Amino acid sequence: MSSADSTEAPIYAGLVEEQGDVPAEVRRVAEEVLREADRALDFGAVRAPAAAR
Repeated sequence: MSSADSTEAPIYAGLVEEQGDVPAEVRRVAEEVLREADRALDFGAVRAPAAAR
C-alpha cells in the first residue's frame, strides 16, 4: 500500500497494520492453489492408446 493510499483510507491502513494485508495474502494463496491445480490437472502427457483412436 502506498502512502497516498493510507492517507485516503486511514481505516483500511489501520486494519492492515493490525491484521496484515489479508487481500494480498488471499491473492497469494489463490495463485498458489491455481498453480497446484494446473499441475495436478495437466493432461498433456496423457494420450489415448493407438487402438482406441
